[in-house]
Formats: sequence, structure tokens, C-alpha cells
Amino acid sequence: MKLEIWSDVACPWCALGTRRIAAALAAFPHEVEVRYRSFELDPHAPRAYEGDRTQRLSAKIGADVPQVRAMEQRLADLAAADGLEIRFDRTQDGNTFDAHRLLHLAWDLGGAELQSQVKSALVTALFRDGEPIGSVEALRRVAVAAGLPEADVDRVLGSAEYTDAVRADEETARSLGISGVPFYVLDRRYGVSGAQSVEVLVQALEQAWSESDQESDQASGEGSAQAGTSSGNAR
Repeated sequence: MKLEIWSDVACPWCALGTRRIAAALAAFPHEVEVRYRSFELDPHAPRAYEGDRTQRLSAKIGADVPQVRAMEQRLADLAAADGLEIRFDRTQDGNTFDAHRLLHLAWDLGGAELQSQVKSALVTALFRDGEPIGSVEALRRVAVAAGLPEADVDRVLGSAEYTDAVRADEETARSLGISGVPFYVLDRRYGVSGAQSVEVLVQALEQAWSESDQESDQASGEGSAQAGTSSGNAR
């Protein structure tokens, strides 16, 4: 079974979703190929923002600063309960386009395992360590430490490579009706929206697997019946 996850590196709910889907997959007995797909919450974001992050978010969503801080604390507490450290006092948001390009590089070089490593490293760098997500230097440092070859990272960050791949992911998201992230797509047939609990994600995996397995059995039975009819006609 294939699981595609549309998410943005600078999305804290996506960070929590990454931790929860990892726990769900660990509790799921069947093999699932996981691929992270690109989604930019703000494609026009600068590489680095100026000014106070909380005040900027306050103006953006129309809530006062104490409300924003309370919202962030609730999310940080939720993340902590799942073993994920989020430090909004350190977080340096910015444009995530280059981060998404590096995730495509990771997929091409090492498939699901390497991409997952790089994704986790980027999330940790932004939300725990305070690395500026839009900085080429920070991305280079984090990506190489996560296992990407230095020469490949430099080539991608110094070029437009994987631009089309990022745009293709975002176009697919639009065609699937995805307007918010995280969003999980199972075999391009079942969708789950939001940073759902581990239990809900496990249930979704089980349901998708069960229905896929039933359809495989049905197709196999139909194939056997057709083969038997053909053989009978031949006699």
C-alpha cells in the first residue's frame, strides 16, 4: 500500500502529523510505502521574516498576542505528549521551497527511508533547534547531517532542480481537492485530513488495507473464473 503525505515543512501541525503517522505505521502490521509530497502554505514567503513572529501571526489571523501565545502553547503541549519538542520562541519561519526540493532529492537518492530521515531532520531543525528554514546555509547543513551527499545538496540548492517536481505535487494537491495540510492519501483512493490521533490513523490504514485486500481477492476470483471458462471452451 502507498501512503502519500502532503505537508509543509514550516507547518507545526504537519510536524505533529509526521510524528503521529510514524507511530501509526509502527503499530500497523503491513508494509506501507510512505512518500512526502510538497505543499507550500505560503509560496510567496520571504527567505526570512523580519520582526516578532508572534506579532506577525497575530496580525495575520486577527487574534491578539496573548491569544496567539496560548494557541501555540496548547499545540506545543500536544506535541510534547507525542514526544515532539516544538519551541515557538526559537522558530524562524521562511520560504520552504528549497526544503521541498531537497525532499525530492532525498526520495530519488534513497527512497522512503532517506526522505523520512531528511523530513524529520528539517522538522527538528526548525521547531526545536531554531534553524532558519529559508536559509540556504542552514538547509545545506541540516540536509548533509541527515544523510544527503554534500555534492548533491550543493547542486540542487545552486540550481532550479526539482522545481517542476514541487510544482507537480502542488498541482496534484489542487486536483485532489487538498486545501490544508497535513493530508494523507492512501493508494490515491482514501484521504485523511489533519493531524489526527494515532488511533484514527491506524484505523484509516486498516480500512484502506482491508478494502484493497478484498478487491484483490475479488479480482483474483474473477480472473480464475475467466481462466476456467476459457479452458472449458478450449476443450
